[in-house]
Parts: sequence; C-alpha cells; structure tokens
Amino acid sequence: MTRSPENDGARQVLLASVRSRKPAFRRLAAWSVLEALPALLSGLLVATAIDDGFLAGDLETGFSWLGAFGLSVVIGAWGTRQTLRQLAGVVEPFRDELVTGVVSGALRRSTVPGASPATADAARLTQQVEIVREAYAAVLMVVQQFVVVTVAALIGLLTLEPIVLLFVAPPFLFAVAMFTAALRRMADQQRAFIMADERFAEAASGVGSGLRDVVACGGEDRVAEDVGRHIDAQAAATKALGRLTAVGSVAVSIGTWLPLLLVLAAGSWLLGRGATTGVIVGTVTYLLQGLQPALQTLVQGLSGPGLWLMVTLRRVVSAMETAPDLGASDAAGLDSGLRDPDLQVHDVTFAYSEWAAPVVHDLDLTVPSGDHLAIVGPSGVGKSTLAGLMTGLLVPQAGTVSLGGVGLGGVSAFVLARHRVLIPQEAYVFGGTLRENLAYLGEDVSLPSLDAAVDRLGARRLVDRIGGYDASVDPSSLSAGERQLTRWYGRTSRRCPW
Repeated sequence: MTRSPENDGARQVLLASVRSRKPAFRRLAAWSVLEALPALLSGLLVATAIDDGFLAGDLETGFSWLGAFGLSVVIGAWGTRQTLRQLAGVVEPFRDELVTGVVSGALRRSTVPGASPATADAARLTQQVEIVREAYAAVLMVVQQFVVVTVAALIGLLTLEPIVLLFVAPPFLFAVAMFTAALRRMADQQRAFIMADERFAEAASGVGSGLRDVVACGGEDRVAEDVGRHIDAQAAATKALGRLTAVGSVAVSIGTWLPLLLVLAAGSWLLGRGATTGVIVGTVTYLLQGLQPALQTLVQGLSGPGLWLMVTLRRVVSAMETAPDLGASDAAGLDSGLRDPDLQVHDVTFAYSEWAAPVVHDLDLTVPSGDHLAIVGPSGVGKSTLAGLMTGLLVPQAGTVSLGGVGLGGVSAFVLARHRVLIPQEAYVFGGTLRENLAYLGEDVSLPSLDAAVDRLGARRLVDRIGGYDASVDPSSLSAGERQLTRWYGRTSRRCPW
C-alpha cells in the first residue's frame, strides 16, 4: 500500500484508538481465550476418543471424550457472546470520535470564504463513518478470532504430535504471508475502484440533467466518449481488483487444503514413526475445524470489510482536517486595523459562474467607521450578494474588500467572525431550548445578559409565549421575524464594527 499522508493519518487514528482503549482490548482478549477453547481441544479430544475409546472397543469412553468436545464448543460459544458484548466498548467510542471530527471539520471548512455549505459534506461523511464503524467491528472480530484460533490450533498440534507441524505450519504461514502482501495492492485497487465509480456517477448525473441540451447541440458522440472513459476506468479497476481477490482463494488452498493432502499422503510414514490413527484424525480435525475456517474467515473479512475500512477511513481522516487558522501576527494586524475600521470595496466584480453576467461589476464603495449603509431595490438586483461580499462570505472574481485596510481574502474566517455580524433573511432555528438558540455563539451567557438582550430587542412577549428560556422551541411554529429574533442575540454576541 502506497505511503501517503492519508495512509499515515488512518494508521495514526487506528493506533490512537487502540492505545486509548487498552483496558477494553484486554477484556476482549481475555474472553477470546474462552472462545478459542474448542480450537485448542478439538483434535486432542477426537484423537483420545478414537485411540482410547472406539479403537479400544470402549464406546462409553469414546462418547465421553466426544461429549467433552461438545462441552468445549458450548463454552466457546459463550465466550464468543461475551466477546461480542465487549466489542461495543471498543467500536462505539471510536465511532463517536470520528463523527465529532468529521462534523467539526466540515463546519470549519464551510466558514472559509467561498466554501459550500457543510450540510451535504457532513451527511455524506457521517455515512462513511458508519461504514468505518461496521467494517472496524468486523475486522476486529475477524483478526482476533484468526489469531486466537490459529495459536490454539498450533498449540494443540504441538501437543498432539509435534512432527505433524512439519506438514502444516510451513504452507499455512506461507499462505498468510502471501495474502498479507496482496492485501496492500488490493487496498489501492479498491480505492481506485471507488474513485472510478464516483467519477462515473458524477459524469452520468451531469449527462442526465443536461440530456436535452446535449441532444439539441448534437453532442451525443462527445458525451458518449467522455462517459465511456469513466466506464472503461471502472471496468479496469474492477478486473484488477478481481484478479487480486482471487489470491485469497489460492491462499486458503495452500494454507489448509495442501497441509491436509500432505498429512493424508504421509499417513503411513507417520504411523511408522509412532503416530496413531487418532493422531492423524485429530490433525485433520485441527485443519478442518480450526485452521481452515480461521483462514477462510480472515481472507473474506479483510478482502471485504477490511478493504472498505482502509479506503473509507482514509477519506474520513482527510475530512477531519480543518481549515488553517490565521497566525497570531495576522490576527494582530487585523485587530490593529480595526482601530479605524473603514469598510472599503475597491473595483469588485462578482458573478455566480464564468458564463453568467456579473451581479456586481467594478464596484467602488467606502463605509466609514461608525456609519450606516442601506441597500434597497427589487428582488434579484444583488442586495444579498453585496452583503455576502462585504462580510467576506463571498469571494469576488476581481477587486478587493478590506476592513481597516486588511483584505478580507487573507483573513481567517475564525478571526473575521469575531468582527462580523450577519443576520440573513433566512433565520434558522435549531431544535432545542430557547436558551440554547439565543446563546449558541456565546460563552457562559448569564441570565441577566439574556434578559437585557431580550428586552433590548423587544422579544419579551415571544419568550413568554414560548414558555421561558428552558422551554423547547418548535421552529415551525415561529414566523420569519420571530426566528430572526431568536438568532439575533447569538450573532450579536460578537460586535460588528460597521
């Protein structure tokens, strides 16, 4: 797997999850010991049942040892149940951390001037977090079961008859190494497949929405060629992934079926060196009931959920990155400029696309400190657009907007937010209490501060009608003006200098 910042970030997140939850992992490992009991005892109990029971003519002894084998299976199943219960203590906190990081990153990036809203990003990425959660749980179970079952089966073989390890261990370990090496390339191909699928979906969606224009312009051949390239790329990635996935089936054959053939072929040789019929049958039991299911489950788990975990976690980790904040020196420059914070718009031009006519064209405007500006006009003339440009929420294609001589384009959104208040026509009210809506941008807002703000805005009747600050708010029951009142205090908790 190619080394990259995304890969390193995903590894660091996984390692940090393991280090921060060592007690939970210890409990998981402790219950896994019980889960491995059938794998440890299966061959020994079957060999004893055959040699000391059935072949010796003592059916009672034979069935007794098989009964002990059945009891170990029941104990192992109980251990598996307890392991699954412990798994939640590892997976759910990991999921919560990812969701928090993803949503925080999406919200912070949305504050960058010109950035798109975070709603779609957060929804899409939290869905990917759910994929990571399910894949993480599946991979943890697969890996821990493989480790404990493999170790238990090999210990059982060593106890049963050490010489049989010569036929079992080398091909099994080679198969595991071969699959592990292929897994790295499989992860890269899985990522290529996902990216090709997304590019194809985007291309097909664009064609579908503009199909009438494509036909009207006679562009069918060009569009078909463009979409065809994405289809070919997706097909190539699918074939490459399919070829690599086949390595897993080969690994299972080498790791378990080849040792089985070797043990059966060497049966007479083993019997001549002191092995018994029960030992050979016990060895076959370890292979078919222990090593083969463990390796098969590992291959299936890592080829499916394992690849999704590696690929999707990379994308989630990259989405957790936040926009760089403004340095202390730049923040100081803005604050010093705000001693005389004239708002200046110089030669600004803005259009919503390169093909659209500019909404604002070569505009020069100065709003002196302490002054006011009212912009009136019919709908669609650009009032909201100009407000977005003056507050740094939109980035002009040409010209500059500066506050106190500091260009807004070079100012961190987090610093700029301390000096800006924007009350849009669409005021959004969140589900929750009135207090949470009023003070969502304030820190440790006191009751006197809330009362003063409510009285200053003339919103006391609205507060009483809702039922007080701790009453739940139904956004649909408020008018547009009432929604603006619930947003005003939170937004004006950061002074607007102009």
